[in-house]
Amino acid sequence: MQGNAARIPVNDRQTSEPWRVGILFSRTGFMSVIEETQLRGTLIAIDEINDDGGINGRPVETVIYDPGSDVRSYGQYAKRLMVEDGVSTIFGCYTSSSRKAVLPVVERLDGLLWYPTLYEGFEFSPNVIYSGATPNQNSVQLCKMLMERFGSRFYFVGSEYIYPRESNRVMRELVRSSGGTVVGERYLRLEADRSEFTPIIRDIKRVQPDVIFSTVVGESTTFLYQAYHDLGLNPKSVPIASLTTTEAEIRAMGFDVGEGHYTAASYFQNVETEKNGNFVDRYHQRYGDDEPTNMCLEASYFQVKLFARTLEETNSLETKLLRNSVMGAEFDAPQGCVSINPLWGHADVWTRIGKANRQGQFDIVFQSPAAVKADPYLVGYGRCMENF
Repeated sequence: MQGNAARIPVNDRQTSEPWRVGILFSRTGFMSVIEETQLRGTLIAIDEINDDGGINGRPVETVIYDPGSDVRSYGQYAKRLMVEDGVSTIFGCYTSSSRKAVLPVVERLDGLLWYPTLYEGFEFSPNVIYSGATPNQNSVQLCKMLMERFGSRFYFVGSEYIYPRESNRVMRELVRSSGGTVVGERYLRLEADRSEFTPIIRDIKRVQPDVIFSTVVGESTTFLYQAYHDLGLNPKSVPIASLTTTEAEIRAMGFDVGEGHYTAASYFQNVETEKNGNFVDRYHQRYGDDEPTNMCLEASYFQVKLFARTLEETNSLETKLLRNSVMGAEFDAPQGCVSINPLWGHADVWTRIGKANRQGQFDIVFQSPAAVKADPYLVGYGRCMENF
């Protein structure tokens, strides 16, 4: 029935039943520092859609679950959404572990997961739209900038799960292909507290790398930077560079602690576009002037807008119709014009590098002239920065 709905003229559509979608972001647990903002970005977009009359005259209705930062719960709730709640479209997940917990569910039950987080690449699924950055859209340029400005000796610190291990594998190959070396590599549990980072910072002081590359995520991110600050390291000489440290984590750790460190991201609150200015104003009106936006929030927002535009065309939540229709679709997002790359089902997003300042924001020190085409398998790079 849903497949035929796309061919019914607008004036002949009789139903006013809402479009039901699922949302899976953690509002509790160690990942809530960033996933709460992803939930906000999702809900803001849905509220704007509903305020404008919904999609083809029908409102979007949400079914929301809080996985509590527990990996298994993401898969369990995804199954509940699809089997018990009758939902086929899901917005959610931050970590790669949570995405991989949901992946077999949506593939088996033919759902569609919209995943708004940067990740390690090297994945493709016909049941996922990836709207965050892949390594060619952040790691490649970050590595190049760090080696030019600071040196070739890298020290890796990460959380112990899929994304840090795989991201560090990519970064290691980038560093080595450019004549650099990795002089240390340490991983801590996802729930690591501040005291667990102190021995690592002491080892960093002993080894004296040029750069610290962090793939620590969640609440532990604040503890890494605080331990660094406590032991007196200086970002002017040995900065922490990250793909995951956003304005949300900088706010949590303290502006003075975050100052001088680098992040590569498709979006920062300081992006100077009219679209972003309006987006930030609306966000502040809703959550307060001291609540910053960030790249994961922005991706959560624009992917819902792309979904709405696609659903308006298909008038059906059938996964195959939605996916086929969204391929190649463009949207003027706060970060700039983005699109869904029809080859991979990943978003073509911008490449930016920001340096954290004393106001808790990032001064943009590099920006691509346009969105960078997604290349999740680094096919066009040969893992060598000479191709960038």
